[in-house]
Amino acid sequence: MRVTIERLGHLGDGVAPGPVYAPRVLPGESVEGDESGGRIDAPRIIMPSPERIRPPCPHYKSCGGCALQHASDDFVARWKTEVVRTSLAARGMDAEIAGIETSPPRSRRRAVLSARRTKGGALIGFHAPRSETITAIPQCQLLHPDLIAAFPALKALVVVGASRKSLLRLNVSLSGGGVDVAVSGGKALDGELSRELARIAGQMGFARLTWDGELVALVAPPTQAFGRALVTPPPGAFLQATAEGEQALLEEVRRTVGDANRVVDLFAGCGTFSLPIAEQAEVHAVEGEADMVAAIDRGWRHASGLRPVTGEVRDLFRRPLMPDELADFDAVVIDPPRAGAEAQFAEIARSDVTRVASVSCNPATFARDAQTLVEAGFTLDRVVVVDQFRWSTHVELSADFKRR
Repeated sequence: MRVTIERLGHLGDGVAPGPVYAPRVLPGESVEGDESGGRIDAPRIIMPSPERIRPPCPHYKSCGGCALQHASDDFVARWKTEVVRTSLAARGMDAEIAGIETSPPRSRRRAVLSARRTKGGALIGFHAPRSETITAIPQCQLLHPDLIAAFPALKALVVVGASRKSLLRLNVSLSGGGVDVAVSGGKALDGELSRELARIAGQMGFARLTWDGELVALVAPPTQAFGRALVTPPPGAFLQATAEGEQALLEEVRRTVGDANRVVDLFAGCGTFSLPIAEQAEVHAVEGEADMVAAIDRGWRHASGLRPVTGEVRDLFRRPLMPDELADFDAVVIDPPRAGAEAQFAEIARSDVTRVASVSCNPATFARDAQTLVEAGFTLDRVVVVDQFRWSTHVELSADFKRR
């Protein structure tokens, strides 16, 4: 079957009339291959797009960690920007897209890797596309070199702590004390296994090792710097994927907050925005996980030169802050998960808040929630697309809302 690709879908697959889907193709390309169930899983490129490039990573064909390495950087930037613009247009909105901030290659400081024990040792990497097969990635162009350098130590953990049939998930992050490792899916801990895992962690220089939620070794504090504060997040806690992406988001949030004296940070995580903003404003950080709120508090107490930071453990999906509670604040920062925060945005819309800095990792739910604010009298002044997940279809953004 031969088709011409018309566009890319939101998951990065090419879409041809029918519709027929094909992976790793580009608009305008003619491709052919065996079609099954509306898909051509192994397309052959008959007429390539001028935007097609040679993938920079030798693992790209077999690894599912990236989806768009065959496209030029300019194409990916335009496509991700258009994803945001299209999501807004579907809700009847238009906004200035002030640009896109793309993190450089080899800058990912956190990842969730898959691992199996093998006859000859261990296999660590990402899954192949649409497969349970793990692809080894020793020359990965996505991960920070310090994470790649930790692979031999991670393999040692897998050899000791995995059964032959188990699939391990390794949540790894760079920290001020070294690599922070949280493992799930391994053997049940006993005294002997705990001692051997701790020995490996110490010998290999990990900052912290947790095993299915249980602390095995703490060699050095796995701190993250949020402004002037050093925070030790809970094991496996959310962290912005790259330092460059985090800085781009923070700059936009600060632009929106401006000279606000009191700020509420909703879905505050471990203080990515709360603690830097506290250099200029009082902050109330609201987060659903108690250990994250505790991490913010410890970071604030040990930092100098910050204004007061208070914390609150609260499920904002079930109990959003109400207008009378929001009345205490000059600005709102909100960074919800992919599902967005429909209930919380509805209460912000009903409140007297005049400034909202909105960070999102899902343009579709962002547009839904943005519509709620716009219909209540806010103006969507500025949107910046932030591409921390280079070569993926993942799109993040920061937006500036002002009530006129």
